[in-house]
Amino acid sequence: MLRRRAQEEDNVVLIDMASLESGNGSSYGSTAHASEAGKQQVVPSTVGSSAKAPIADFVLVWEEDLRNQEIPTQDKADTHEIWRETFLENLRLAGLNIVKHDVPDEAIAVHYILLRAPWAVLCYYAEDLRLKLPLQELPNQASNWSANLLEWLGIPNILLEHVPDTPPEYYSCQFKASKLQWFLGSDNQDTFFTSTKRHQILFEILAKTQYGHKKKCFFGIDQLLAEGVFSAAFPLHDGPFSAVPENSEVLGLTQRQVLFQHWARWAKWNKYQPLDHVRRYFGEKVALYFAWLGFYTGWLLPAAVVGTVVFLVGCFLVFSDIPTQELCHSPDGVAMCPLCPDCSFWMLSSACALAQAGRLFDHGGTVFFSLFMALWAVLLLEYWKRKNATLAYRWDCSDYEDIEERPRPQFAAAAPMTALNPITGEDEPYFPEKRRVHRMLAGSVVLLMMVAVVIMCLVSIILYRAVMVIVVSQSDNAFLSAWASRIASFSGSVVNLVFIVILSKVYVVLAQVLTRWEMHRTQTEFEDAFTLKVFVFQFVNFYASPVYIAFFKGRFVGYPGNYHTLFGVRNEECAAGGCLIELAQELLVIMVGKQIINNVQEVLVPKLKACWQKLYSRRRRRQAGMGAHPAPWEADYKLLPCEGLFHEYLEMVLQFGFVTIFVAACPLAPLFALLNNWVEIRLDARKFVCDYRRPVAERAQDIGIWFHILAGLTHLAVISNAFLLAFSSDFLPRAYYRWTRAPDLRGFLNFTLAHAPPAFAAAHNRTCRYRAFRDDDGQYSQTYWTLLAIRLAFVIVFEHVVFSIGRLLDLLVPDIPESVEIKVKREYYLAKQALAENEALLGATGKKDDQLPSSESGPCSLGS
Repeated sequence: MLRRRAQEEDNVVLIDMASLESGNGSSYGSTAHASEAGKQQVVPSTVGSSAKAPIADFVLVWEEDLRNQEIPTQDKADTHEIWRETFLENLRLAGLNIVKHDVPDEAIAVHYILLRAPWAVLCYYAEDLRLKLPLQELPNQASNWSANLLEWLGIPNILLEHVPDTPPEYYSCQFKASKLQWFLGSDNQDTFFTSTKRHQILFEILAKTQYGHKKKCFFGIDQLLAEGVFSAAFPLHDGPFSAVPENSEVLGLTQRQVLFQHWARWAKWNKYQPLDHVRRYFGEKVALYFAWLGFYTGWLLPAAVVGTVVFLVGCFLVFSDIPTQELCHSPDGVAMCPLCPDCSFWMLSSACALAQAGRLFDHGGTVFFSLFMALWAVLLLEYWKRKNATLAYRWDCSDYEDIEERPRPQFAAAAPMTALNPITGEDEPYFPEKRRVHRMLAGSVVLLMMVAVVIMCLVSIILYRAVMVIVVSQSDNAFLSAWASRIASFSGSVVNLVFIVILSKVYVVLAQVLTRWEMHRTQTEFEDAFTLKVFVFQFVNFYASPVYIAFFKGRFVGYPGNYHTLFGVRNEECAAGGCLIELAQELLVIMVGKQIINNVQEVLVPKLKACWQKLYSRRRRRQAGMGAHPAPWEADYKLLPCEGLFHEYLEMVLQFGFVTIFVAACPLAPLFALLNNWVEIRLDARKFVCDYRRPVAERAQDIGIWFHILAGLTHLAVISNAFLLAFSSDFLPRAYYRWTRAPDLRGFLNFTLAHAPPAFAAAHNRTCRYRAFRDDDGQYSQTYWTLLAIRLAFVIVFEHVVFSIGRLLDLLVPDIPESVEIKVKREYYLAKQALAENEALLGATGKKDDQLPSSESGPCSLGS
């Protein structure tokens, strides 16, 4: 049932302790605590606690400019001060402990707010957020198929390394304060909630706390950060990452130091990733990203090996291929028609180098490699589903999206009504689906407009290349004139890369605004919608130029004397080596160039920013007369803010598209991707451990909509490679010629060249040849129509064969491993048995509130 929300007063709505104790009420969109929550205790104090309590659960920072006293700026600063004080006061009312530290300076004063949640607040929100906490410790069940295989074969495994302090696995259950005694470690309040659980609870409070009227979106730390009221908000790292001995078995090694020693160092490039350690410190979402990245990189190894072999086969064929030899040794009398209106005639033998380069990628092995990569992509996704299911079960997040995930605070505050959740049975904020669809359609219109901008940029690049060919070909330099087409193509690729980078930055910002406006209920739904918008745009942005070269360039040129034009400029022709070599060049420029730019940005930019932050902070502390060693919160503030995983996923998924969609044109693409990803894993690990402030640990059960995007790219790759082999490669014309004329391909070069029409030859007082299957009058020959039928038949057969084999593999490979299915069924059976026994015990004793958690606390399951 839908219920419209009542109007709220312009103040902070607090939940009193009565509601806290009874468990009634909901805290969506508000901090929902009484001031006594920070004082009262749910259980007696700890006994024999030797653990050290954390300094702070969360840190807020703002900088105060003491130099600028202009009236407009001062008015803004006063407004920010009011918001900030209101926000902090509401945090106090919510029960948080607040400690302020100031770093004075003559120019800019830095203020640090250290936040810590008392035991009562932690217990209340742990129950409210449905956090799962351990009931019983189990042995770690982590395994790796390659390690098991090498162990079975008796081969030493150089990838395996012992990482200390391996996180155990637990039988866990949703927390309930009334069942506290059943949870593991409940006798120690300082360590019962791990640092990641504390961070999640504090962030939830910060996201809901108001600093003004909620309906005007005056709530939440994200809005305050966007307005500049606070400079940063982050949880503290677990101490420094460095200055530890090489022997990491020493006592007192922090989780961050373990990750640095065994994961983030470049020397560990050939070791397995300690995913359980990553998950414990950064949360499931970050751990799943690195699990997927490592899995994808491992699967690139066989693809890179096969692709390199195919490329080497092409290198050998260059010197033994008869059509290529005929071209390189053709007589000087074979003149080719001009490639542009003002270009001169050129000799066929001058294209020898380009023809040899094209032969590196265009041969029979390319067909096999295209089929191999299509099936490789299908198997990659099938086995990732199995890997994901195993990790989700071990990390206790298999049902996170369906049961555990809460509505976003921004959604909860702006939703106009509430509705009953059919799964949890709770009353939750609700936004009408019809209104959301209308907003999504409006956002789609904006997306189409941005796609139109990309197409306009593509057309401008096409015109640029056409004009560039004319300009360079008229040069007095013989080398420039001979390579005019190649120079225009390469420079056009570089210009296209610049357009790609600029338009990407613009649209990401626009997509964030549109996605917030669409009012998605959960963070997962919000991220999926944002990801889909940006990827559709980035797909067109990155792949528009390669698609044009692969499927359109040189197709609508016409013939000598009757050339087709675009805006008065003659349509582009493929260079002498064919369009496939141009496509390979375009892919290498965009793919490798983008990877180099990203890696330079990820290495140099953080280092430069970190050096500047350290120098600036050191100078400021020296002027303030403070010690040389900063406090932990000051050290973490010097680090860079974590920007999330979106750009990391986007980079890898776009790379996956280049590796699969156009692999027929560039068999070396998997090799370049593999080399890049070996660097990328340790580079990203180092960023998270050393360069970034610690992100709030987030839960996730999979990689989200990225998996469906990968599946879509896999299907698109089959179609793309089928058309590439049929229409852009010489594979089918060579096969047709071998079957119908000469098995050794002698005379194939002459077979592919047409004579210019007599009218054109008379006008220029000489004859010439051009690449086409046309008669002397310029009309398509019978051979053209025969080859067209063969090409279309090849596309249909190739697609059906690959899709059929892929479907068969999908059926043969279960999405969930049998061992995981057995464990899930076993746990379901034990849960039902425990529930039945508990109900029988309740009926016998009349107790209602202190039995096993399985009776009231929601689903229990394995989790590490």
